[in-house]
Amino acid sequence: MDDFIDLQSDTFFMAEALRQARRARDCAEVPVGAVIVHRGQIIARAFNQVETLKDATAHAEMIAITQAESVIGDWRLHECEIYVTKEPCPMCAGALVHVRMKRVVFGCLSAKDGAGGSLMNLLQHPQLNHRCEVTSGVRHDECAGLLQSFFRERRAGG
Repeated sequence: MDDFIDLQSDTFFMAEALRQARRARDCAEVPVGAVIVHRGQIIARAFNQVETLKDATAHAEMIAITQAESVIGDWRLHECEIYVTKEPCPMCAGALVHVRMKRVVFGCLSAKDGAGGSLMNLLQHPQLNHRCEVTSGVRHDECAGLLQSFFRERRAGG
């Protein structure tokens, strides 16, 4: 049974988000990737494109939300889960609450701007009209390592 791969697991879907994050890195973008899952199927894949599109809102989560809304045919994504390599920022967390995302799964915390529990918790704020289920730390080391190496290379001038 050691060779069994659960195609519905958080680990599996985070691997898909990590693939997207590597695409961002390859485009000289901050390596964050996201996938949105509906009933066990990936319906959206995205990576950061802030520099490419010259758009401060072009975070992986925001692009994935737009794709998923198109697939579902509604702005409400209450039956969906998002897997993102880094804890969402306040902008993305606000959007995730607004679309009524069922669950947010992220890899590593973001102490400087995390809105999923580290700096603040917009995803579960009691005064907002929706609260997302949150799972953190999925494939943490890989997600954190990708970001750390990206910024280390940038500081070194690479």
